[in-house]
Amino acid sequence: MLMRPSPTVTDLDVRISLAGSGDLPDAEAWVALARGAGEANPFFEHWYLSAALEHLREERPVWIAQGWQGAELVGLMPLAIQNNYGRVPARHVGNWAHYQCFMGTPLVRAGLEEAWAKALLHALDDADWAKGFLSLSGLERDGANHLGLCAAAHALGRPSPIVHHKSRALLHSELEGEAYLETHIRAKKRKEWRRLGYRIAELGTLVSTTLEDEADLSDWCDVFLSLEAAGWKGDRGAAFANASGTRGFFHRMMAGAWATGRLEFLRLDLNGEAIAMLINFRTPPASWSYKIAYDERLSRFSPGVMIEIENLMRVLADPDIDWMDSCAVEDHPMINSLWAQRRQIVQVSVPLSGLKRRATYALCRAAEEASARVRAWRAPQGDSE
Repeated sequence: MLMRPSPTVTDLDVRISLAGSGDLPDAEAWVALARGAGEANPFFEHWYLSAALEHLREERPVWIAQGWQGAELVGLMPLAIQNNYGRVPARHVGNWAHYQCFMGTPLVRAGLEEAWAKALLHALDDADWAKGFLSLSGLERDGANHLGLCAAAHALGRPSPIVHHKSRALLHSELEGEAYLETHIRAKKRKEWRRLGYRIAELGTLVSTTLEDEADLSDWCDVFLSLEAAGWKGDRGAAFANASGTRGFFHRMMAGAWATGRLEFLRLDLNGEAIAMLINFRTPPASWSYKIAYDERLSRFSPGVMIEIENLMRVLADPDIDWMDSCAVEDHPMINSLWAQRRQIVQVSVPLSGLKRRATYALCRAAEEASARVRAWRAPQGDSE
């Protein structure tokens, strides 16, 4: 068997350019990087990030950091200047994370995470536009990129503390679907879900399908947009269909996900009409539960829970998928009730070179630590009441 040589760290060059300058890698190199990355992140793959840059940037400057070894692309991450650090008005460099981005991990070829982070820090040290310090959010705690960043910072004599963390629902188990539900969901709750399934089946034919034909993609997307807009997201202006920009982003991104083999689109129909739809992104051995929409007129039957259970069964039976990230907020009631595992997501801050930059970093960290001490002091008083 031909053995692939281990990656080396020689001549890893990080180049940073403004998005829109035409200096982006071609799709083939970008796809190859995503396939060989040590940590998957569909939100920084070419089909997703390109659509976001076109439709969601809102004229905000975004820089693209690219890592190269000769002619091979080995790292990529979008960057932007953040105007505030928590409650402190301090400009600094962060990974560009728009409201439709649910992970901040850079795409880095497996084994080169420390070398990439060290080269990135040096490139930012030399960049006049790079203000303050570097603060990367959306990293998996103790993942390859988190550890690589910490190792690079340590080698350069710089701190790299975790400044924020959150817990996110994760589906990761050796159990099969029914055994998983029996282990993690109360019998009373499972009985209630079965009862709702019987009741909705009385209304007609209930069919679960997965998108198989590209010719149906556009129609499925339109149905999803209509379902989402008819619910609470539409009422709050948070649905994709609420604005032409987000609608355009959705269609372009979904077409790109399908073309790259990343899209899994589930649909639950009652009498031929969609009552719930679910979008996943597959990056084996990982998968990402991206968006859900359901007919809220049938909320008494919990169609959202029904399609989530169908999705859970599929994931746990899929030999190519080891785990699925929920992409959900920390306290999401439906996902947290179904998915028993948790993933720790962190934000890490590292100073850049220069007296002014170091001073900004020191002031922000001092404010953070003072705020943490106040919270710790108040906590026992609140617990005793």
